[in-house]
Amino acid sequence: MKNGVKVDSTKYKQIVDCLVYLAATRPDLMYVLSLISRFMNYPTELHMHAVKRVLRYLNGTINLGIMYKRDGSEKLEAYTYSDYAGDLDDRKSTSRYVFMLSLGAVSWSSKKQQVVTLSTTEAEFIAAAFCAYQSV
Repeated sequence: MKNGVKVDSTKYKQIVDCLVYLAATRPDLMYVLSLISRFMNYPTELHMHAVKRVLRYLNGTINLGIMYKRDGSEKLEAYTYSDYAGDLDDRKSTSRYVFMLSLGAVSWSSKKQQVVTLSTTEAEFIAAAFCAYQSV
């Protein structure tokens, strides 16, 4: 297999665009889609094989996804979490949040904090502030 051989970029773009649209209900695809969408201008056979692997994954997990139900309690809820000094190399914590509407996730993030915290309370406070900032 020649990994450097260029493939049809129009077909590649069409498939990746469809997958990005599908990611609204399949957050498990977000990371791989961010990787394969970097090569929209010059896709090679290696990139096309990655896209085909994603399509095979979707075929095997067709019944999974986020369901948005209208049940009368359409309130927005936010959950946040931080792991204190989770990165063993630089001892930085990771802030995570998810916004839920009618029991379905509508926005989420996981990002390494920019500062080294000295306690779990400080790490949780930074995570909560990050979440509150995103809610505005």
